[in-house]
Amino acid sequence: MAYYFIFPEMDTTLYSQPDRSEMNTGNDEILELVKERGSSDNIVYPSRILIKFRNEDLQEVMNDIIGADAFNNSSKVNLQLTAAEPKNLLSTLNVDIFAVSQSWDEGTGRYSNLPTSSNGASWKYRNNTTVATEWTTSSFAHSSTGSIGEPLITLGGGVWYTSASFYASEQFLVGNTLDTNFDVLSIVKKWSASLNAGTTFPDGIENNGFLLKKPDAIEQNTSHSFGELQYFAVDTHTIHPPKLSFKWDDSTFPNAYTASILDSNKDLNVTLYNNKEEYNQNDVATFRIHIRPQYPTRTFSTSSNYLNSSYFNTSSFYSIRDAHTEQEIIPFDSEYTKMSANNEGMYFKIYMKGLQPERYYRFLFKNHDSFGTTIYDNNYYFKVIR
Repeated sequence: MAYYFIFPEMDTTLYSQPDRSEMNTGNDEILELVKERGSSDNIVYPSRILIKFRNEDLQEVMNDIIGADAFNNSSKVNLQLTAAEPKNLLSTLNVDIFAVSQSWDEGTGRYSNLPTSSNGASWKYRNNTTVATEWTTSSFAHSSTGSIGEPLITLGGGVWYTSASFYASEQFLVGNTLDTNFDVLSIVKKWSASLNAGTTFPDGIENNGFLLKKPDAIEQNTSHSFGELQYFAVDTHTIHPPKLSFKWDDSTFPNAYTASILDSNKDLNVTLYNNKEEYNQNDVATFRIHIRPQYPTRTFSTSSNYLNSSYFNTSSFYSIRDAHTEQEIIPFDSEYTKMSANNEGMYFKIYMKGLQPERYYRFLFKNHDSFGTTIYDNNYYFKVIR
């Protein structure tokens, strides 16, 4: 099984507050869904988020890494953003995501700039205040819509496709992590059809990225803010930029090796080998684990019992954590981090390009059988370099 991450080409926040409706924030470290009070009235004005991934990155992972058949038949794709500093949120919070139907420019502005920058997308314009191309909110071609159904708020804020196959939503409850995990497979498949076959709407659409917003009823309520939701942007100086997570099945476990499966009720020695400990970010590394009883049964043989390959069962998984923060980068996943097996033992593949460079990571292994679940954490580290 496999995970692969790609990171955004550009992102920005669009603010409808009148003082900022033409402001660009393409270089900000934070993306936010907030409602700001006007400077000369008591109206609270919503913001929205735009995120876009490179076509080249999408095609590489869909066609070259996963393969077209596996991508279309057994893959999953999720948009993941890490929450930064939420404030005053409701007990139940919903966030909607749509496929954007018009192109836009990221720009280099920042929220704190004085004077404010207007060289990229804003609530009012999708490029800048010089070319001044407004978001098309009057003629909704190809079932697209935009703007906001509240006369007190300026028209704008992006344009998106409206049908169910171009939309996803997530609900967060009190106590939940506010990190997103939107299921965007249907949207990415529309992009794939356009990129690979030139398919047009409604079966294929041009990749103009995602738009994140609060539900219409929340945005159109001009008297309450309902709290602030902030996420790390691609320009963050942390390890938490937005990412598009691809998951698919690449595992194999032939029946020929089931006879050598070891039960976890025995003391097992689990060793990672074929670990160079330092990898270029473009490497694709195959890691192997050697499994043997800690105290092998004594037999008469011409070779060492310690050299024999043994196996976990098919419910064995790997996980990767950031070695410094202990953040789980790739979780134990019963569908997508299963280990494979061949005549050399058990193995799995890691795509280093999907990990943040210049950081150390740590492997953990898990095996589940009739005797229970065992985690093997033997401090196996590796580093990804540029």
